[in-house]
Amino acid sequence: MFKKILLAGASLAVMVGTAAAADLPRRAAPPVFVPVPVFTWTGFYFGINAGYAFSENDTIRTTGINTPGGAQLNNNVLNGLRRANVSTATEGFTGGAQIGYNYQFTPGSGLVVGVEADAQYMDLQQTRVENIFLPAFNPNNLTNTYRTDLSFLGTVRGRVGYAFDKFMIYGTGGFAYGDVTQRISFTTGLPVTYAASRSSMETGYVYGGGVEYALPTDSFLNFFKSSAVTIKAEYLRYDLGSRNLLVGSVGGPGVGYNSRIATEGSIARAGLNYKFGSY
Repeated sequence: MFKKILLAGASLAVMVGTAAAADLPRRAAPPVFVPVPVFTWTGFYFGINAGYAFSENDTIRTTGINTPGGAQLNNNVLNGLRRANVSTATEGFTGGAQIGYNYQFTPGSGLVVGVEADAQYMDLQQTRVENIFLPAFNPNNLTNTYRTDLSFLGTVRGRVGYAFDKFMIYGTGGFAYGDVTQRISFTTGLPVTYAASRSSMETGYVYGGGVEYALPTDSFLNFFKSSAVTIKAEYLRYDLGSRNLLVGSVGGPGVGYNSRIATEGSIARAGLNYKFGSY
């Protein structure tokens, strides 16, 4: 009898212990902490741009060549038959593409350095025709024609900026080159009496600055599934130098005229870049 009482008590103790254990909280693995990635501008990128371009310092300055005992062609300039200063100001559309690389020293906010190359179409063509009749100095109708054209511009530039997380402000500068065409002709009556033409790849420099902002990675603009899509607004000023053009005689008296032409201007544009590399 005593043994039965002991066995019943032991069974009851086991049952009570099991129920109490069932009521204890279960041990679960702690949640895994996933840090929010810090944005960095480091990486390669490519993109497109479009905007507005306009020429500067676009006055063609002409002087006549006097020869001892011969033609005194500068008198034609002084008398207004050939203009001493002619403006060929122009403006137009520009559009192209760029490729580059950025390196950010500290992710988040910090210094960013990089290099960028771009190439674009330039709609900067101007033709000016002047018809001059001054019988006090020449009984003929004179026609002076000036044409300037910058159809292409490329640059290779360094960039230095400072990033405030996904927003960056930067300065830029470097080498510029472009396809330049210049033509001048002077006529007396019907035949062309003085003419010059030059078309070449000119080189110079460019500088400017801009701002850039990184859009969310899941932006609808992210066609290439890049690590970031950025938009930018930028200003550049280019200078491809000034050249003398000899408007030489093709039947008129004397040697001809010297015309000095500058190729300078500015670009204001917006761009879209696709970055590949760290987030």
